[in-house]
Amino acid sequence: MDLGTIIGIVMAIAAILGGQALEGGHASSLMQLTAGIIILGGTLGATMVSFPMNELKRAASLAKLGFGNQHHDVRATVKEIVELAAIARRDGVLALESKLGAVTDEFLKRALQLLVDGVDATVARTMLETAIEVEYEEGAAGGKVYESAGAFAPAVGILGAVLGLIHVMENLSNPDALGPGIAVAFVATVYGVGIANLLLLPLGSKIKRKLIHERERKTVIAEGVLGIQDGLNPRVLEEKLNAYAGLKPEAAAAK
Repeated sequence: MDLGTIIGIVMAIAAILGGQALEGGHASSLMQLTAGIIILGGTLGATMVSFPMNELKRAASLAKLGFGNQHHDVRATVKEIVELAAIARRDGVLALESKLGAVTDEFLKRALQLLVDGVDATVARTMLETAIEVEYEEGAAGGKVYESAGAFAPAVGILGAVLGLIHVMENLSNPDALGPGIAVAFVATVYGVGIANLLLLPLGSKIKRKLIHERERKTVIAEGVLGIQDGLNPRVLEEKLNAYAGLKPEAAAAK
């Protein structure tokens, strides 16, 4: 689990409820089923109108990226590529075919397969760069769903507030109905603004940041495999990949 996401959501909710308690309010006053139905249903409906179903499904699958802690050791990946470069330099590129079974990273394995199959360097670069960009754009489209939902939620909250006020105006002759109507009006606004700014917008932003990091990691892999194809010295290749990944040499990093 991504502790930053979990702790951030819990901290934000706790701060809001704690502030309300300090002012003498009660959490129960924010429990309004009608307001919840208006916000959740309205926001979901508007989002479904805005995006095709395949992007909505992709967005749902990307939720685990925002809450999960998908860690990749870029330094270990660079080290693996450099070791493969040493083998290719010593025994030839075809010697890497026997090493493919031990490669666990699917993108690295795909890139090495192009190398072993003798695909032209220009074609291989185009294929790898296209695969990286297509995957990123598809993921970014899914992340955009959360940002759009975050934009819809406050507007739906205002709609809920107006509906609550209409209910109040219709029952001016019934004082007992005024309180619940006003509560729905204001709580709907709280729900809309809260869900947008405490969950949907931050989640969309985090998903996009993680997708960028994944794109950068795969770019390092692509440059590494293409460097092997170009016959770069493993030590030179390591320095090049460290520069791409923003890594310091291990000796310097250990100090």
